[in-house]
Amino acid sequence: MCRYEACSTFARYAALTPMSTTTVSSTRTSLLALPSTIPNQFGGQDAGAADGRTFDKVDPATGRVICQVARSGAADVSRAVETAKRAQPAWAATTVVKRGEILRRMAILMQEHRGEIADLVARETGKSRKDALGETDAAIEMGFFVAGEGRRFYGATSTSAVPNKTAMVIRQPLGVAGLIIAANTPIANVAWKAFPALLCGNSAILKAAEDTPLSAWAFGVIARAAGLPDGVYTTLHGLGEEAGAPLVQHADVDVISFTGSTDVGRWIAETAGRRLAKVCLELGGKNPLIVCDDADLKNAVTWTLGSAFSNAGQRCAAGSRIIVFDAVYDEFRAMLLEAAGALSVGTADTDDYGPVINEDQLTNMLAAVGRATKAGAVVLTGGRRLTGERYGGGYFVAPTILEHVGPGDDISRTELFGPITILYRVKDFEEALRVANDSPFGLTAAIHTRNINRAMAFVGRIQSGVAVVNGGTYGSEPHMPFGGLRQSGNGWREAGAQALDVYSDLKTVYILHDPAQN
Repeated sequence: MCRYEACSTFARYAALTPMSTTTVSSTRTSLLALPSTIPNQFGGQDAGAADGRTFDKVDPATGRVICQVARSGAADVSRAVETAKRAQPAWAATTVVKRGEILRRMAILMQEHRGEIADLVARETGKSRKDALGETDAAIEMGFFVAGEGRRFYGATSTSAVPNKTAMVIRQPLGVAGLIIAANTPIANVAWKAFPALLCGNSAILKAAEDTPLSAWAFGVIARAAGLPDGVYTTLHGLGEEAGAPLVQHADVDVISFTGSTDVGRWIAETAGRRLAKVCLELGGKNPLIVCDDADLKNAVTWTLGSAFSNAGQRCAAGSRIIVFDAVYDEFRAMLLEAAGALSVGTADTDDYGPVINEDQLTNMLAAVGRATKAGAVVLTGGRRLTGERYGGGYFVAPTILEHVGPGDDISRTELFGPITILYRVKDFEEALRVANDSPFGLTAAIHTRNINRAMAFVGRIQSGVAVVNGGTYGSEPHMPFGGLRQSGNGWREAGAQALDVYSDLKTVYILHDPAQN
């Protein structure tokens, strides 16, 4: 799900700085001295899983184990919820301005230790350090933006039909928030949910993605150092079925916010819905990018590369369906293949993207490409794992472009979450729009055209939560709402001021007064 954009084009990234498994380099005294086993963080206490179990965290760039991580279960979830429930009333009673001030201190601490955080992100994801720094900066900006909302915690005032009666609407917290994130942009994903959940007066339990425990742990350390009261924020590690599922099922978790696959999101909606818990789902995408016959083809190629391949294609907002007018198809195809052939895959600043997050992900996406070719698709480039001394045991996939795929084919309708995209040839705008909208998803979409009338028609008719003209399918900003239609989500929007609607409820207030009693 990467929504964030660190730069305006698919730029080269800075070199990955080697890091030991026990410390993170820093020019200042390190706040983030990494333990050999990543613990849960229950308020002011660190703890392993109740039964002592751990799991391996593997470096996707090498295939080697980095460290051990607490493997939590239902007992750990119960402890986390009980702790959060006890701490929440006092946190809710703290003024929202004060809560915002604490969150601002967290953002400042993240800024001071951005290099350390980025080292952790790069190490656990395999992405370049500069890309990790850009993601860390996006998380910091989210913190500053949400902290500022503490001074703009708007409700509403209205009129009444009754004399001497005041009507207003105010916000109130929900209680305990269960936050479940994806691994693709880990520190940004934590900030995306944790900051607004806390500002609204909830206590929060973050179930970290099992593939990215390091940055989630670092955020917990920062929260503690910034003075967040004990028990208000908990980091819980573990596998989805063992730690995430009990969190969703727990009767005292009042809101679940989940970013991940549609299948898991559907289960969460069904499970939490039985107890009428509030659920926010930010799910998958199969996002179209349309290239019209009047497009600036060089610019369109640049944005196609970024949309399809940056962050190894691990974005819910990735451009995985490239829909090109017949009049420019052959020229665009040749330009795109040449540009994709020049991409470099690895972890250094001269590389364009790194590995996918784990071996299962790699295996599944390449199997999907194999099934598509058996059904008649043609692989123009890529479609394979990159091996050899340069790649070691890492999970690197070559930039992959397919054509001769139908809009109704399985690979056209399934999110692969990797550096794989498909070209479609269409005759005109109407056919392009039909193909773009022919999807179970509706997250983001882009068009490249010089015609303002065509651009505005696209904005009005595309069925998506985000529409972009002459840019990429990715690149949302912290102050703007993000989310999608159909199987891309359930209608809520996170980021922006709209995130406050996820993590708070409305209370209608009437005040009657008697002017005669002055």
